[in-house]
Amino acid sequence: MKAMRYHSYGDSDVLVDEEAKRPTAGRGQVLLRVAGTSFNMLDVALRAGILRDAIPLTFPHTPNCDVSGVIVEVGDGVAAWRAGDAVIALLPPDAPGAAADYVVAPAEALAAAPGAVDLADAAALPLAGLTAWQALFEYAELRSGQSLLINGAGGGVGGYAVQLAVRAGAIVTATVSARSRDRVTAYGASRIIDHTTTPIVRAVGDQRFDAVLQLVRDTPEQTARLASLVTDGGTFVSTATPGPDRPGRDVRVRQVLVRSDAAQLADLAASVDAGQLRIEVAQRRPLTDLAGVHDDAVAGRLAGKTVLIP
Repeated sequence: MKAMRYHSYGDSDVLVDEEAKRPTAGRGQVLLRVAGTSFNMLDVALRAGILRDAIPLTFPHTPNCDVSGVIVEVGDGVAAWRAGDAVIALLPPDAPGAAADYVVAPAEALAAAPGAVDLADAAALPLAGLTAWQALFEYAELRSGQSLLINGAGGGVGGYAVQLAVRAGAIVTATVSARSRDRVTAYGASRIIDHTTTPIVRAVGDQRFDAVLQLVRDTPEQTARLASLVTDGGTFVSTATPGPDRPGRDVRVRQVLVRSDAAQLADLAASVDAGQLRIEVAQRRPLTDLAGVHDDAVAGRLAGKTVLIP
């Protein structure tokens, strides 16, 4: 089979398109024929070696932990799934990933793919959707009627976070750039701030929020300014730059560490089929463009979620 792999940490040029041995499903596993995989900034951090202490890799490594595909082989001990099932999953980041024709997945990580979207596009849901859900409802403990500021609402996680928060009854203020304003407005955000024209702290004035969700890698100083927008008793949650150790008030500071959760993923997929959650894919590119996608992401040229297709 074909796979995009790298044999050492480094820049995007370490990614190579090469032949690899097709894996087989072990006990508790299934083998998927990959329909699609989506890009996440986690992929860049892993490839560059930024996370080598926390998530060491074995080389050669096949990247990409988001996957959608069809089961072609079921391992021993797997009773809930069968060949031909269309599924999605969040794969372990240190395991061989979905940037290949075939990938092995733990059966316990699988959820039925939503049927309302193309199977390849469903790969845009697992990591971003689970991160948004866990950030809002496990870390921020968001409730109906609360106010929420989402910094970086135009990205993959941000788009799901806006939709999930609005559906939960929260009052959402979202920061975006011009290219994502219309999409995030359609998700139901109560207020839109264009962070490219107005500093966020100046735009909100005296307003304070029950929760602030930081999805943008920023300076510690700017992140601390965002944390200052949380009301006493509220929560500052970040998926990127860590919040301040001592915010100086009665504010909880939480750093998101997303985990695979098949039940949550199944609920998200069901919401897609029910028309309550939209999967937005900005572009679809051949898997062999993976290095270019990494470069575009680092340069800020990706307009939204990118799905790669073998």
